[in-house]
Amino acid sequence: KHLEVRVQQTGKGKNSLRLHCPKPLLELLLQVGHPQCCCGVDDSFLLHCQNAAPHPQCLDFQPPFEPPFHLEFCKDYEKFGCCDQNTDNIIAERYWNIMDLYDIREYELCGRFVKEILCQECSPYAAHLFDMEDPYTPVRLLPGLCPNYCSEFHKKCSSVVKHLTDDPILRDTCETDGSKFCHLLNLADQDYCYPNVLKSSLLNRNLGHVVEDRKGCLQLCLVEVANGLRNPVLLLHAGDDTQRMFVAEQLGFVWVYLADGSRLEEPFLDLSGEVLTTPWFGDERGFLGMAFHPHYRDNGRFFIYYSVLAGEKVEKVRISEMKVSMHDMNKADPLSERVILEIEEPAANHNGGQLLFGVDGYLYIFTGDGGRAGDPFGKFGNAQNNQEGKPYQIPQDNPFISDRDARPEVYAYGLRNPWRCSVDRGDPVSQQGRGRIFCGDVGQNRHEEIDIIERGGNYGWRAKEGFECFDVKLCHNSSLRDILPIFAYDHHMGKSVTGGYVYRGCESPNLNGLYLFGDFMNG
Repeated sequence: KHLEVRVQQTGKGKNSLRLHCPKPLLELLLQVGHPQCCCGVDDSFLLHCQNAAPHPQCLDFQPPFEPPFHLEFCKDYEKFGCCDQNTDNIIAERYWNIMDLYDIREYELCGRFVKEILCQECSPYAAHLFDMEDPYTPVRLLPGLCPNYCSEFHKKCSSVVKHLTDDPILRDTCETDGSKFCHLLNLADQDYCYPNVLKSSLLNRNLGHVVEDRKGCLQLCLVEVANGLRNPVLLLHAGDDTQRMFVAEQLGFVWVYLADGSRLEEPFLDLSGEVLTTPWFGDERGFLGMAFHPHYRDNGRFFIYYSVLAGEKVEKVRISEMKVSMHDMNKADPLSERVILEIEEPAANHNGGQLLFGVDGYLYIFTGDGGRAGDPFGKFGNAQNNQEGKPYQIPQDNPFISDRDARPEVYAYGLRNPWRCSVDRGDPVSQQGRGRIFCGDVGQNRHEEIDIIERGGNYGWRAKEGFECFDVKLCHNSSLRDILPIFAYDHHMGKSVTGGYVYRGCESPNLNGLYLFGDFMNG
């Protein structure tokens, strides 16, 4: 039988209230996995956030790695960074070419600064240090320096700037105005400037407790439901009344947890040999999504979303159907995979990854814009490269089914990188809100947003990021008719929206109708 599919495209503590942890929140917490959390509640939202570690990414938008050979010069980054031995040698040669121009006193005064600045190309946060995610600002030839560091550097070593950059503006301001020079090298997000970026503690795997913020937010008890996992990306149940939880790791393993919290020894699914990813912190590829068929109890069907390497260096995301083993309810049948859809990914990031079934029974697939900065691969985000026969059926009421200039699978567009989306089950009594699809859409370098997905909706990317213009020309196009997010926040509040759920449980009725979501920064 054909599978009916709708594709969500892009590119397009004492007197306080103690609450039981709703199960949807536990799923969210497992995905976030951060020990320091806070909550802020207004009439519509409960924000679950945390101190975010910077997002590791190299200048080529690939994830950082451990170089195969020892780095002789930029040694701080030989365990995890963006340089191999060849690049390290090139940086070292450039360093000595500069320092040979100075005497021993200047060498002792400035050598440390020059080395640290040159080696930021090897930093696992190089893309942010050089502000690569903003295509509408000039390419930085020097990394972003924090004000105090830059001031000390300029005071002691302004004479070396002319050897570090050919930028005439930086050279001139260095000689005439140290404050302006450091302003030019500063970054809007102070978490990413050097050396602040070194002070960010990495996320650990264990959950912690919520503390009340100065505005008196609601307290939530957090219960650890799983640990020792390698970057868990989702937790879900099968809707089959077995009380099992399925937890997926980015590497391609799906584990079964029983009602008593124990984990079965063997995985439900092992796709580690097929999934394209690396063990490095920051790689966005891997096993990304999973959804059980609404009638899984009867038909044993489920769907998966993961990165693959197809052919010679062609990266794709693959959506497949699989079935549970006929002989073991805790094992998937590895031979049952049926590929539903493949979309080429020209870059290693922005892969989307959410799969879910709407209340209409259709499968919704949420993809990314193709990667890199500024949506340079729009056509890939729109899946315009797939012209082959389809092993699925397109709903006849899809908004673009009769539009020759659009892909008929598209249900909505204009998202950048929706990571986690969910369906509102509706008020338990009135059913108000039932069927709404909420998405957390990851922004570029300024804003994160929450959207409610509507049929045929345009959510503004890359014309807008949050409520603000990103591409000014597109932003002022009268034909844009974009749907604004229901909530957006800048990077002083968070770094990368995860997404969440509208709470409809019975254990904490005062949360009914609130959207609980997380913000996270871990590749």
